Amino acid sequence: MDRAFVFLLSLCLLLQTSLSIENFHQAFPIVEPDPNHTKLRLSREGLEAISRITTPIAAVAVIGPYRSGKSFLLNQLLSLSCYEGFGVGHMRDTKTKGIWVWGTPLELEIDGVKTSIIYLDTEGFESVGKSNVYDDRIFALATVMSSVLIYNLPETIREADISRLSFAVELAEEFYGRVKGQDVAFEPSKLLWLIQRDFLQGKSVKEMVDEALKHVPNEDGNKNIDQVYPPFVQVNRIRDSLAIMGDNSTAFSLPQPHLMRTKLCDLKDEELDPTYVARRDQLKKLVASILRPKIVQGKALNGKEFISFLEQILDALNKGEIPSTGSLVEIFNKDIVERCVKLYNERMVKLRLPMSEEYLQSAHETAHNEAIKAFDAQHFGRQHAKKSVDQLDEQMQEVYKNFVLANEYQSSKLCEALYTKCEDDMDHLQALRLPSMAKFNAGFVYCNQSFEHQCVGPSKQSYEQRLTKMMGKARSLFIKEYNNRLFNWLVAFSLVTVVVGRFIIKFILLEMAAWILFIFLETYTRMFWTAESLFYNPVWHFIVGTWETVVYSPVLDLDRWAIPIVCIIALCVLYWRCYGKRKHGSSWLLPMYNKNGRSRERSE
Repeated sequence: MDRAFVFLLSLCLLLQTSLSIENFHQAFPIVEPDPNHTKLRLSREGLEAISRITTPIAAVAVIGPYRSGKSFLLNQLLSLSCYEGFGVGHMRDTKTKGIWVWGTPLELEIDGVKTSIIYLDTEGFESVGKSNVYDDRIFALATVMSSVLIYNLPETIREADISRLSFAVELAEEFYGRVKGQDVAFEPSKLLWLIQRDFLQGKSVKEMVDEALKHVPNEDGNKNIDQVYPPFVQVNRIRDSLAIMGDNSTAFSLPQPHLMRTKLCDLKDEELDPTYVARRDQLKKLVASILRPKIVQGKALNGKEFISFLEQILDALNKGEIPSTGSLVEIFNKDIVERCVKLYNERMVKLRLPMSEEYLQSAHETAHNEAIKAFDAQHFGRQHAKKSVDQLDEQMQEVYKNFVLANEYQSSKLCEALYTKCEDDMDHLQALRLPSMAKFNAGFVYCNQSFEHQCVGPSKQSYEQRLTKMMGKARSLFIKEYNNRLFNWLVAFSLVTVVVGRFIIKFILLEMAAWILFIFLETYTRMFWTAESLFYNPVWHFIVGTWETVVYSPVLDLDRWAIPIVCIIALCVLYWRCYGKRKHGSSWLLPMYNKNGRSRERSE
């Protein structure tokens, strides 16, 4: 039973939803206030009605004080009765909450393009129980959404009406404004001053508007008029801000349709004032003549694109407790700032760290300029967009700081590895089996050159100082030990050569040369008491030069190949001793020891 009940309830809700969605010949809320009347939220029904539109959209919005006849005016423009179109309230409180849209757009061909005209009814401002912040948001949202903005005013234009309109115009300056010759962010709506009054004599509506927008004379030099900006005192500043709409505004007047205003919904055109009917029809033609599709970033919006644009605007308006022009533009530019920061980051991550600080700074400036250029091509606003530029610059600087730290880390890591390698190489050269000054110098130069070319970045200077100090100590230590180690090696070499010359190859001249070397080394050091005195002897320099030539050269490094060479020579000698003499006989040209031990017989 429970499952069946849930199924039937769901089916009923589905059918009810389907019926409400299928019947678009009615008004739908698209933006609604929250319970506290401080923020706005989107309504599904209105979004559904707009999203199905596939052709370019042009929106007509009516704004003005509550109980000023906005809903009735829209019904007149749509040729609908009060019972068919927007709800008209006869009570003293406002009937429309938020912003409503007529679900069935009118089709109109504009400049050869089929365009859908949607009509927007807005909640009247200055009603009881709402904050001025809420009124400003409704006003700003309608201003930005519309293609034609009808400012519906009863009787005359007040200073408060001009002040409120200046907020919308500042939005126009920021959102629409661009340098001449460049694409606009989105085109401003046409402003239509519509004044409904009981009398038509005297000044025309156009004269009323022009007079209301004239500068207030300041013959006494009152600073409050020209420089200070409290409400209702910044009058000349407000009028200057409205100059942007000068070529984009129209004035129109409507007489009262009938003296019995509470019965207007029940009256037909034949019962209304003929003058009103004629002027209303003229108003319809005027609105149709100035309508243009909503253009954003150079493109006409269809239903889904219009909703996306609306969501963006609404999100911007709801940010912060009090919407201001600057903060609104900054929030609206938030996505553009994020994309530009992402572009900057993409350019920077392509760098191969570490690198020199100068090159990193140059790469940062290039990526920074590219991101700023991209922002300039996309951003909304002129004056207050500077805040977004500052925000973009601040975020890029934060990213750059991270790259600087990463560069320092990578540079330190690389230079530390190179320093450690050089230190190991110096230790290895200190422990050579056959000490060689030439090999040490070659390793010393190679280490310096490899460090100079491979160590880059901010850590290079400090590691260069450490390397220079370490290499200096290693060189001093090697030179100090070099002569002593070479002396010991020569003494050992002379003794080994004596043994080899006498007992292995039995070559007397080799043995004699080895004995001469041994005697020279030992007697010289004994005569002069120390081995160091030997190191200044020219003969020693000759011996060192010969040693260096034999031990190390670019072709042969005897320290590396000494053991294999000794093994090969030993095998050759062994082979000669065992097989060579039997096969070929003795053929030495130099004197050898008598190997068979027999002496020649004496002759008689």
